Amino acid sequence: MQGTVFSIEEFSVYDGPGIRTTVFLKGCPLRCTWCHNPEGQEPNPQIVKSPNGCTGCNRCLESAEKVDGRWHYTEESIKNCPMGLLRVSGETVESQGLCERLLKNQGLLQGVTFSGGEPLLQSDFLFACLKTLKGKLHTAIQTCGYCEEAVFREAVSLADYFLFDLKLIREELHRKFTGVSNEKILRNFAYLAKYAKNFVVRIPLIPGVTDTQENILGIIAVLKANEVSYVELLPYNKMAGGKYQMLGRAYCPGFDEQRQVMIPETLLKEHQIRYLVL
Repeated sequence: MQGTVFSIEEFSVYDGPGIRTTVFLKGCPLRCTWCHNPEGQEPNPQIVKSPNGCTGCNRCLESAEKVDGRWHYTEESIKNCPMGLLRVSGETVESQGLCERLLKNQGLLQGVTFSGGEPLLQSDFLFACLKTLKGKLHTAIQTCGYCEEAVFREAVSLADYFLFDLKLIREELHRKFTGVSNEKILRNFAYLAKYAKNFVVRIPLIPGVTDTQENILGIIAVLKANEVSYVELLPYNKMAGGKYQMLGRAYCPGFDEQRQVMIPETLLKEHQIRYLVL
C-alpha cells in the first residue's frame, strides 16, 4: 500500500506519550487560516523553494510553468537552482517499507504518531501501517477528526492513542476559519470519548478566534457532555506564516496574529477541567 509522507521526525516529545517518531502524511480536508504546516495541505508531492539565500538569478523560472498567474516549479527547476534552494516536499512510500524503518527504533522509542496534514485522509495507507505495527509499537493518531464515520471507527479499533483537536464549536465560525463544517468532527469526537481507551483533547489557542470566552465555554460544554475532564492547550505560534513563502503563497490568517493569546485558565478551573499548556 502506497502513501505520501512529507516529513518524518524522530525523537519527538510532544506528539503522544514518551519519546516517539512522528510521521507526517500529506493532504488535509481543512484549510485552517492559522495552519503552520501548509506543505501538508495538498495530497501530492510539491516543489518548494527556500527564500533564504536566493540571489534572484531566476534560473529556476526558466523551466517553470505558469498556471493561473502562478509559477509552478518543475524537476528541471530544482537542477537549475545554483544555490540548491528547491526541493520536493512529499515522498511516495510503501507501508511495509515505512514500517520496517519505524521498527528499527523499536527499542529506543515509546512509539509512532501519525500526523499531517490529516492522516485519516490517507486512511487505507494509515490502516495498513497500523495493522503492521500492532503489538510491536505503540501507535497514535493526531487528527482533526474530519472523516467519514466508518473510517473513524476503524481508526479507533486500530490505534492505541489519539490526539484530537477541538477548534471551534459554532458551525459558522468553524466554516469561516477552517473551510468545513464541524458536524463530522463533533460526531466522531463523541464516538472517541465513548469507545477509545486512551486519548487527549488539544485546543489550539488562536487569538480572537478559538481563545474567546464563548468558544471555550462551548468546548467545555462538549467536554462535559462526553465526560472528558482534561485538555492540552496549544498557544498560537507566531512563526506559523513562515512556510507559505516556500510555496509561493501569502499568509492570510484573517485575524490579528499580534494579539496576545488568552489562556482560559479561569474558565477551565471553574468548570473543573484539568489542563496543560504546551
